[in-house]
Amino acid sequence: MGLARTMDVRRIWRVPMAWALVGLATLTLIRLAVAAVIPLAPDEAYYWVWSRALAPGYLDHPPMVALWIRAGTALAGSGSIGVRLLGPISGVLGSFFLYDAAERLFPGGRAGLTAAALLNATLALGIGTEIMTPDTPLLLFWAATLWAGARLASGGAPAWWLAAGAFSGLALASKYTAGLLPIGMGLFALIAAPRWLRRPEPWLGALVAGLLFLPVLIWNARNGWAGFLRQGGRVFDWRPEQAVGNIGELLLGQIGMATPGIFILFTAGVAVAVVRTMQSRDPAWTLLMAMSVPALVLFSQHAVGGRVQGNWPAIVYPASAAAAAGLPAAIWRRLTWPSIGLGLVVTATVYGHVVTAWPTASARNDPIARQLFGWETLAARAENARHQAGAEFVAVEPYGLAAELARGLPAGVQVIGAGAHWEPTTLLKAEIGQREGILVRPEAFGGPDPAAWRDWTRLTSIVRNNGDVVLERYSVFLVRAVAGSSSTVVVLPHP
Repeated sequence: MGLARTMDVRRIWRVPMAWALVGLATLTLIRLAVAAVIPLAPDEAYYWVWSRALAPGYLDHPPMVALWIRAGTALAGSGSIGVRLLGPISGVLGSFFLYDAAERLFPGGRAGLTAAALLNATLALGIGTEIMTPDTPLLLFWAATLWAGARLASGGAPAWWLAAGAFSGLALASKYTAGLLPIGMGLFALIAAPRWLRRPEPWLGALVAGLLFLPVLIWNARNGWAGFLRQGGRVFDWRPEQAVGNIGELLLGQIGMATPGIFILFTAGVAVAVVRTMQSRDPAWTLLMAMSVPALVLFSQHAVGGRVQGNWPAIVYPASAAAAAGLPAAIWRRLTWPSIGLGLVVTATVYGHVVTAWPTASARNDPIARQLFGWETLAARAENARHQAGAEFVAVEPYGLAAELARGLPAGVQVIGAGAHWEPTTLLKAEIGQREGILVRPEAFGGPDPAAWRDWTRLTSIVRNNGDVVLERYSVFLVRAVAGSSSTVVVLPHP
């Protein structure tokens, strides 16, 4: 009788698992298709430029996103699908990491399937697998670190500390926010099982993480700690008069990025993790608390000094999804699948919007439209302005606009990136001399910097539009470089 019952359970289990795999495969194909057809956002184009000038670090972030783009474009070309190829693939890998982690933390209740479904239904993951940013590899390695931690929490060999260290190091090479991972794992060990800290494995794991991060550290040391100062300086911002508005924006943003039902489940899951940690120091709940609460504290503190971008708290989502999957009360289970359905509908609606590029009267205030639409026509207008002026090069500010025009202008046109963002890169410095070129910059920026450009004349204004809606206006100036200027100007690559 016992054997027959076990066989029945396995047969029942295989059916939803088969459907889950079909669903994940279908979702991945949709993500790949969407990634292939929508234009690159300015930051993506900027990171693509990084991938053509690989280095251990950059002004804004560590190098992992550039490495991912370099790998994707080597496999699928320099178009949108090549730049974003590893995004949908990372969604698959992260889902398996989260599935196994939740199964080990809460065995016997299909927690793995629930956690993976919740994460995949969030708008944050839906967008994060389509738009290639440093958060894309960060989220994968964060989920992998959680997976290694789940092995430890469920009685796995101490050697899993080395795996946790390796994944943490790769996350640190993706984005500086990953510094929260060693803090979280240390907190987990300190609360759940202090005896671990008397063993060598946790410290060896920390050493592995440090070695993987060492090239980024050396790059910063050689470049005046540029990355640390740029990102770390935000920690010290203090504007308490803006705190209420920023925290409200943070909460509303997360309701949107997680989608409403899933946000409620995530909140409940983290709250239970905190309570269970305080009550019993249960390893499973302690791990989930340690992988979520430090980040929530950091972002709450940051909201006192400035705005928190909606994608930043997505690192909390894997642990939140696992915690939500472990909620014991039936009311949470009844909310789970309707919330997943709503999340998928919201994500599908956003996909429909970006694929069709449907122009609306409010498109100018639509963040998706402002990021994705109109770049090809803008490049054509910039080239027409250059041709009419008889200019020899196109200089562009700021960095995102420069990268977009480098991808859109003809291969024979020299595109010059101007500004401090290009200073610590390995891109070829531009030898402009006394040649005459045009400078393209947003109209809101005003006239050119007199320390960098001389003899300038405003030629015209060009626009980027979506249908009949103007998204942004740009000024075009005829310029010559100031001899001996210290301003950074580099030659940008073409696809």
